[in-house]
Amino acid sequence: METDCVVYFHPTQDMNKMAAAKRHWWEGVTLPGQILQAAETGGFFVPVDCPVPPFYYKKKPWPEETLEEAMETVLHSAPGLADAFLHPQIMTLMSERWRARWEPRKETIEKLAVAMLAACASDCLRQEGRVTVLLGRPGETDWQMEMTRRLLTPYLTRINSLIFYYEEMEGTDIWEEVAEEMEAYGYEYGLVPGMKPYLVSEEGLRCGRERCGGVVLDYADTPRFPRVEREGQTVYADLLSSPEKECGCARKNGRILYISPVKYLDTIVKNGYYRKMYAEAMSSVQTAREQDGAKRNRDALR
Repeated sequence: METDCVVYFHPTQDMNKMAAAKRHWWEGVTLPGQILQAAETGGFFVPVDCPVPPFYYKKKPWPEETLEEAMETVLHSAPGLADAFLHPQIMTLMSERWRARWEPRKETIEKLAVAMLAACASDCLRQEGRVTVLLGRPGETDWQMEMTRRLLTPYLTRINSLIFYYEEMEGTDIWEEVAEEMEAYGYEYGLVPGMKPYLVSEEGLRCGRERCGGVVLDYADTPRFPRVEREGQTVYADLLSSPEKECGCARKNGRILYISPVKYLDTIVKNGYYRKMYAEAMSSVQTAREQDGAKRNRDALR
């Protein structure tokens, strides 16, 4: 992973019109990029906070060339080998011409995921020992499998259940395609991962009826609707930061803690309110786990 600095472009919190970016014929536009400490991410990368204000000039939206130029300036002034990560709202300001340019590198996505799991899911991974992986586009299976192994390496000695869901493709032998990665788990950790195909339904591809717990690692473009344990709390790591998936987790009455790169970066660059709310959510995970443990102990004594 080469990237050692991530510039996060996100909507400004200050919606005061006086904070808007204005462009007149005699002046240019600059964006404020604030370099934060690597300690904010546990040392995994250096974050750069770059809020993008609304643009008010004759009631026009951000001129694409103007915004792109201002963002490039921030990116090039960041320390080390930098990459950008755009909040979905900022990405909508980009035309198709510029979107590919601002997609984060896979190394950046992995670095964010490593830091996110360490900050928000490490306790769950070690204590529950269960992981369900929802693979996404079949054309990216190799990368998804390799990345999953690297993400889970620090926790594999404690993981005893690892299930991959995949999309069946005619003419493709998934077992042959992932054989090398699957064997690595067995040789190094004595773990035998499982592979299960998504089911086809009227709503699209879905997971089976088996319930999962611990951590769900989701690479899929659209929701796959995994069923989760009724007791305790599951950590749902959405690598694509999908609002639809976040809403689905929110409907589970607190049984699923939703995390994503966007939510993780928000906790780093935004105000203390977000940090406090996230800390409370993580505390609830521990409380739920302790309650489940106490219940199991009581049941065992009966």
